[in-house]
Amino acid sequence: MTDPRDWFPDQDEPNPMRAAQAGMKPALPKRFYKQAGVEERDGRFHLTLDGRQAKTPGKQALAVPSRGLAEAMAGEWAEQGAEIDPSVMSVTRIVNSAIDGVAPRQGEVVDDLVRYAGSDLIYYRASDPERLVRGQDEAWSPVLDWARETHGARFTLAEGVMHVTQPDEALAAIRGAVEQIVSPFALAALHVMTTLSGSVLIALAHAAGRLDVDEAWAAAHVDELFQESVWGEDYEAMERRRRREADFRAASLVYRLASQ
Repeated sequence: MTDPRDWFPDQDEPNPMRAAQAGMKPALPKRFYKQAGVEERDGRFHLTLDGRQAKTPGKQALAVPSRGLAEAMAGEWAEQGAEIDPSVMSVTRIVNSAIDGVAPRQGEVVDDLVRYAGSDLIYYRASDPERLVRGQDEAWSPVLDWARETHGARFTLAEGVMHVTQPDEALAAIRGAVEQIVSPFALAALHVMTTLSGSVLIALAHAAGRLDVDEAWAAAHVDELFQESVWGEDYEAMERRRRREADFRAASLVYRLASQ
């Protein structure tokens, strides 16, 4: 049952819209287990709840290739309170999508990632102001340098947002890099990082260790952070970015643990 206080703003947050949104949140399922654990079986690491095998939404075993990844999931389940909130269980959500969605159609996921390479965020540069131009260059040029040096992929840059067609050879090189990721868990994580950043090149550079997670996330938000420095911060935008950043960091963790 919704707490009636959620319908009304308090003195610290006098915003009736947020209060109404809080009142409309769907009821969360009650926690039905006491302990979350990990069990190794047949070379896989299974999430267990009170000793019983956990399942994905598609009714498949919630099992992963590394103990570290299974323990990360178990940690999310253990941290739940009286209710289960999937919105704060990013690792589990990515693993579910890997098992139910990515594993049976990896070719389609690869195709989608290559499509991002055709219109990647970091190709499109501002012509001014100078501070934004410099910020984009400092964040994005090292990623392009990495793609050229590591994969032989040379991309065409443009000013503004008008689409520019990229060389077939460069796109083929990125396809080759993505196709090397055979784990559905790592591929799912890469896809999450790509969609959240708008850049498969940033995601690949991070996956390869060229950028750490902080650098990758900052590189994906050069424009947004610049606008905030000029116009000030927007609460709703900051909250959305905070949630997306949590998912990005979870995807980074899944990629690393699935690749061990």
